[in-house]
Amino acid sequence: MTARPRMVARLWLVSFVFIFWAAVSQAACAPGQVDLRGPWGQAQFTVEIADTDETRARGLMHRERMARSAGMLFIYDAPTAPSFWMRNTLIPLDMLFIDPEGRITRIHHEAQPLDETPIPGGPNVLMVLEINGGLSRQFGITEGSEIRHPRLDQDIAAWPCD
Repeated sequence: MTARPRMVARLWLVSFVFIFWAAVSQAACAPGQVDLRGPWGQAQFTVEIADTDETRARGLMHRERMARSAGMLFIYDAPTAPSFWMRNTLIPLDMLFIDPEGRITRIHHEAQPLDETPIPGGPNVLMVLEINGGLSRQFGITEGSEIRHPRLDQDIAAWPCD
């Protein structure tokens, strides 16, 4: 291979690496994705966003299944003390309650389908991540674990998107 084709090949390789790196960087903090980390390792979920009164009230009601790597992220306008129930929810869920810095402050494991018993999240909750019941224990997700998401205030986030 002469010098010119070799240089073109290198430029293509460098371009590919740059584009790949840029895509990974963007994917590391996307609105439809939540990344979690802790001493147990890392996990990633593709999420639907529930950030209006209507979408938060509907949540995951009437769904018969949810992909293992999927979830729903409830986002509030300001920290609150939310309470959930499982009315019309057909699948067991783990509920991860998250503070404004992106730290998990409480986990409710395997909420039972159709149960109307209130599930309090505690104070200072900005987000709630619902995932399939049992996954928190299976992955080892614990209170104190951190999430990364662009809707957190990046100036105070424990795990910012940058």
